[in-house]
Amino acid sequence: MSPSELSQRFRSVRAYTTTLAAPLSTEDCCVQSMPDASPTKWHLAHTTWFFETFVLERWEHGFLPFDPAFRVLFNSYYNAVGEKHPRAQRGLLTRPGLDQVRAYRADVDARMQALFESSSEPELLALVELGLQHEQQHQELLLTDLLHLFSRNPLLPAYQAQTPVARPAPSLRWHRFAGDLTEIGHSGEGFGFDNELPRHSVYLQPFEIASRLVTNGEYASFIAAGGYADPVHWLAEGWDWCMAQGRAQPLYWRGEGLAWQEFTLGGLLALNPDAPLTHVSYYEADAFARWAKARLPTESEWERAATAGALDQLFSDAWQWTASSYAAYPGFRVGPGAVGEYNGKFMVNQYVLRGGSSATSPGHSRASYRNFFPAGACWQLSGIRLARDA
Repeated sequence: MSPSELSQRFRSVRAYTTTLAAPLSTEDCCVQSMPDASPTKWHLAHTTWFFETFVLERWEHGFLPFDPAFRVLFNSYYNAVGEKHPRAQRGLLTRPGLDQVRAYRADVDARMQALFESSSEPELLALVELGLQHEQQHQELLLTDLLHLFSRNPLLPAYQAQTPVARPAPSLRWHRFAGDLTEIGHSGEGFGFDNELPRHSVYLQPFEIASRLVTNGEYASFIAAGGYADPVHWLAEGWDWCMAQGRAQPLYWRGEGLAWQEFTLGGLLALNPDAPLTHVSYYEADAFARWAKARLPTESEWERAATAGALDQLFSDAWQWTASSYAAYPGFRVGPGAVGEYNGKFMVNQYVLRGGSSATSPGHSRASYRNFFPAGACWQLSGIRLARDA
């Protein structure tokens, strides 16, 4: 991608983040609803911090930080950069104000555009592209963190007007794949995160995978059949998690039986039984799969089926839990410097999700993309695609 093309892409991605925050009040942007979520104001600042810290500080002639205090305040997890404000206390940052954060974005954006005009070093351009992919990740987090925040408000506010789409779920088919040697991982064309590399061969046993995602209605049948009350379906840790939280339905479901409602970015709506299920943990996904006499696919199976073009709802509705622990591919090497902390150090105690969701930014998904979260995470748009042995 040429510097002029990357400059245009930079403007587009940065503007989309601003658009996502536009409907929010100042108060909406400052609050943190749980330690795993971040305020919108922090997302706006941190994505700007990335470009100031990793790009401008290195390549801008006569670099001076917008505000030296921001280096600590808006560092997320880059230990090589220095100190960090505690993640669970991001909601306490009433200062700087939202207007100052917006001024920070405008200042860094202008300086970045000037840099595009003066430099075209391949390393710089590659780092900018990483920063834009990083910002797209935060665009989705901005929405899912906001959904969790609004769900805790007794007024149950809507982020945006949303008209439910009443269409039947696609018919469920099982696609069979023979056992064979296949390649997975990023092909080298276009952008890929380091955790998608290196591309390598894996051997797959014969398997079948569902053509579409599990629906709300199908999951409601699991609940009605006592799925949350029977430990036979659950991993031991999952059962302990379920009991400790008093969980009896997905995170944003309310009511019961035929009167289920779901809290969404459009507010509290009647549950659409034909819509893909979202906001379930790995524990819940695994329990449902066992109840349905199936299992979750491995990430290798998922990628094999996705690249064959056989599946519906690959990237459009929900991230899909896999049975694969998040670990390094054979031959993976952590990159040099602080940017090397981006993915590798999180390869423990997490599971891989594949695909994309309705909140994923346009053009951000691909078949080799490896999302990852702890088994108990369910505030993301995470759903279920079933698989079974053939």
